[in-house]
Amino acid sequence: MLDLSHLNDLAPTGTLRGGVVVAPAKSMSFATRADDAAVQGVPVDLLHGFAAVLNVPLALTEFSNSGQLTDAIAEARCDIGFMPRDAAREARVAFGPSFYLMGSTYLVPAGSEIFTIEAVNREGIRIVAIANTTTARAARRTAPLAIVEEVGSVDIMTAMAQRGEADAFALSHDSFIGLLPKIPGARVLPGQFQQTGIGVAVPPGRPGALILARQLIEEAKASGLVRRAFDAAGFVDAAVAPLEI
Repeated sequence: MLDLSHLNDLAPTGTLRGGVVVAPAKSMSFATRADDAAVQGVPVDLLHGFAAVLNVPLALTEFSNSGQLTDAIAEARCDIGFMPRDAAREARVAFGPSFYLMGSTYLVPAGSEIFTIEAVNREGIRIVAIANTTTARAARRTAPLAIVEEVGSVDIMTAMAQRGEADAFALSHDSFIGLLPKIPGARVLPGQFQQTGIGVAVPPGRPGALILARQLIEEAKASGLVRRAFDAAGFVDAAVAPLEI
């Protein structure tokens, strides 16, 4: 049962201001743009579901990467969003439960002689990652001998991968499902160099907002809303994260 006494903490303007990252292909935390220019995907479906349950309007703000979304929530320009967790983000935003457990890996371009994650950690290897993300930070931490270059969006990374302009490209496994067909000859390396949850996040200093966000995401897992969002986005084999409360 949702405790709606915290609604003003979560949506102080009377509108739920949600943030979404828009990318060329869907992932558990990325939205895409439909033919009619509307955004769609797992985070969009979840935010629409939350707004419906709360009986408030939803206003979506779009971002190019999860670092920008982190900034917007940390500065209370957005009330709620979904993003991978790590210590750097936990210091800036308040996290509720995760709805998906994400693993990060590398895509290598056509003709690459890199076949394992461990082989990426070599001097002279150039990694491209999205700026200010958990995956970029994990790539630096786990491949200290390589050079990590951060770019501003998945669109930029995709174009670079199509041109073979780096040795490895860092993203989550679910992100590569949609991107791989756009990059002929590319391969995704097995395994992962990071595993973390994609959690619901709200601005710091709003304890009531965090209580309500936690209830919303757990109810979404229990009711099947998360499962339906996964299926609608094509992630029919992906597992919903276990309930935390």
